[in-house]
This record gives sequence, C-alpha cells and structure tokens, in this order.
Amino acid sequence: MRDRLILLPGWGLGVSPLEPLAAALQGLDEHLRVEIEPLPELTSSDPQDWLDELDDAVPDNAWLGGWSLGGMLASELAARRGERCCGLLTLASNPSFVAHEQWASAMAGETFDGFLAGCATDPRTTLKRFALLCAQGAADTRGLSRLLLSGAPTTAPAVLMAGLELLAQLDTREALQGFRGPQLHLFAGLDALVPAEAAGELLALLPDIEVGLIEHASHGFLLEDPHGVAGAIQAFLHESGDD
Repeated sequence: MRDRLILLPGWGLGVSPLEPLAAALQGLDEHLRVEIEPLPELTSSDPQDWLDELDDAVPDNAWLGGWSLGGMLASELAARRGERCCGLLTLASNPSFVAHEQWASAMAGETFDGFLAGCATDPRTTLKRFALLCAQGAADTRGLSRLLLSGAPTTAPAVLMAGLELLAQLDTREALQGFRGPQLHLFAGLDALVPAEAAGELLALLPDIEVGLIEHASHGFLLEDPHGVAGAIQAFLHESGDD
C-alpha cells in the first residue's frame, strides 16, 4: 500500500492539528490515501502497551508518520514492522523529548518535571501552556495557540498523565537506526519544545536519512504552512516510491 499514509497526532491536542496537512496532501496527490489515527487512550505509560494498541489499529504496509509524540510512536512502530512499513516521516519529533547524557538537544529535565507536576494538579492549564509553547515562534503565536486548543478533545487526566510519562520514557534512536526504510524528519527553527539543534544531532547519528529544518517556524509548523509541509512530504514519498 505505497499509496497509504497513516499520521499519528501529538500529545493532548487530538487529530485536528493534522487535518489541514492531510487535506493538503490529498490535494497534491489524489491517489494518496491519508488517514489520521488517534493516539490510544491508555492510563498505562508502558511504551509496549501503546505500540500494541497502534499495531492492532494501523494497517500494515503503509507509510507511517506523526507529529511530536506521534512521530516518536511512528518511529517505534516502523522499527517493529520493518519491511511491513513503506517508510517513515516525522514532524517536530525529537528522538528523545527530554535531555539526557547521550542526547543534549532536548527539553531540560527540570522543565519537563514542571509539566508533569502541572498536569497532575491542573491538566487544563497545563494543556493551555503546552499549546502556547507549540505556537511560540509562529508569526501569530496567540492565534495559533487558540487554534490548537479549539480542536483539542476532552481527555481524562489519567490519560494525559500517561501520555506525558510515555513522552519522558521514549528514546527512538535505536528504532531509527534499526529501520531500513526511507526516512524524512522535519524540524522547526524556532521550536520552543524541540531544539532546532536536534536536526543536526539526528543527521550526525544517521547520515543516510533525510532531515530538513524549516527555519522561521514553530513546533506547530504543520498548521502554519500545511501546503509547504505537504509539498516536502509529497516530494519525499514520490522520490522514495521510485525504487
């Protein structure tokens, strides 16, 4: 199914941030089937539980992609499926969301701990703060933040917490190194959640994959310029499908 692309959303904001991109991709290629698969609603933060759910829900032999946490899960699922995955693309998705000794270009652990504590006591305010950070660096930060929040589903606090705890655990470097299919990873130059330096760090880790940096853009760049992002993805799919 080289004509099928499954996109996974990020934490807390649901599928709506990916909808303009999906529509733009369909507009560029009428033969491409683009589907957005919601993240599992689990209270477990065990990565294998999330991957098992997605493996059951997502069709085989498709392209896998995702935004932020969705991209990390798509990376792990691609590695799990191997030749049963046509290729992988991620958007503003860091191999490790939280910085550690082997991966410096990520969010500081103390900052992330603040998110966890905030989500435990006031999930709604934490989600608002998260949307503002997603939009920081955009031409219209507040407008983009409102847009992100307006489509956010009502999610149980325990599910939001499990998603954050999952985000802290995931380290997709091994998965990315193990997956032999084509890969495209797009980063944003003004991202307040995933440092732009992660793009160079990923390219140093995997010199044979495609890594792009959209310079004047926020973590929510897929909503800032869905047609531009769709063009980059479509070119990657077309080029990778010519083998």
